[in-house]
Amino acid sequence: MDEETQGPRATRRALMLGAASASAIVSIRPALAQTSASVMHCEIPVPDPGRAGNYIAADGTLVPAGTPGAYAPPGVAFKAEDVKRALAGGTLPGTDYESSRAYTNYIRRLQSGTSGFTCFASLQMPRG
Repeated sequence: MDEETQGPRATRRALMLGAASASAIVSIRPALAQTSASVMHCEIPVPDPGRAGNYIAADGTLVPAGTPGAYAPPGVAFKAEDVKRALAGGTLPGTDYESSRAYTNYIRRLQSGTSGFTCFASLQMPRG
């Protein structure tokens, strides 16, 4: 008799757990979509505020202000969507081809702990 009463109860419990899992999946998908959209609104400062005052060399390294052939900081952080376009061959807003290349080279060199790194890293993640 114990096995008979356990059968329906166990089945009911399994169905309830299955329903809870399905609702969790449904609620995660919109969250991922929202995260994906918010990534495109993050910004990348050039250079990192901790190193403001430096210029950006053509290869993306930071050099002292006034270094010949280097570019002054743009004065604004670039939006993720603009950076993504520039990395695909476009130019960053308000820049010419050469300064845009220098700034994108700087962005490619960003490392963990640097302002803008998380934003840049999220651009590298495949969207599914």
